[in-house]
Amino acid sequence: MPVTLDVDGAAGSLIDSVFDYFGQIDRRFSTYRTDSEISAINRGDVPIKDWSGEMMEVLALAERTRSETNGYFNIRKVDGSLDPSGIVKGWAIRNAADIVRGAGVGDFFIEAGGDIQSCGRNASAQDWSVGIRNPFKTEEIIKVIYPRGRGVATSGTYARGQHIYNPHEPCDAITDIVSLTVIGPDVLEADRFATAAFAMGRDGILFIEQAPGLEGYVVDVNGRATSTSGFRDLCKL
Repeated sequence: MPVTLDVDGAAGSLIDSVFDYFGQIDRRFSTYRTDSEISAINRGDVPIKDWSGEMMEVLALAERTRSETNGYFNIRKVDGSLDPSGIVKGWAIRNAADIVRGAGVGDFFIEAGGDIQSCGRNASAQDWSVGIRNPFKTEEIIKVIYPRGRGVATSGTYARGQHIYNPHEPCDAITDIVSLTVIGPDVLEADRFATAAFAMGRDGILFIEQAPGLEGYVVDVNGRATSTSGFRDLCKL
């Protein structure tokens, strides 16, 4: 997936460090690579005692999210294999942001596959803005938000098709909504709950409304948009 890093005036070594980190995460967690740790685990080649600390951390986060969402977030697929993709992206972006902050940089923007963590201001000394795409016409922006240090994550079927499923009804495609954006305290919180809320279908926005610290914006199959009660404040400069 494409990764964007905007760090005004940062040294090239910092930028290299961030991209190197994303490369390491891909090599460990990608289910598309036969040489990744997660692929080896799914083949049964690695005993639990030899799983990496990063793997154990992500799997613990996944289990916590499964519990907090009444099972709507579940990294165990129907065939029994593990796919942590629904949580590892936000986790990795959050960690990359920590790398940037650790270098003393307070103004930055990191985006990977549509999930975003920003901090501070852009090169024009303005708050970072994030556009929410029209899932039926992706070159069109239908909402602009100003996260002001919060994380943003979007789950949907308009770009990759039916790749998210309801663990309680795994054979039924999610067809009532097409896009759900979540804004959370950081990108990890936004990402893990965006995936779960989308799996809930139309009820997902109600879950986000009731979840402390989260706001959301959903577009249904008919093009109707529904937002949480605090979402409007994020659209204000």
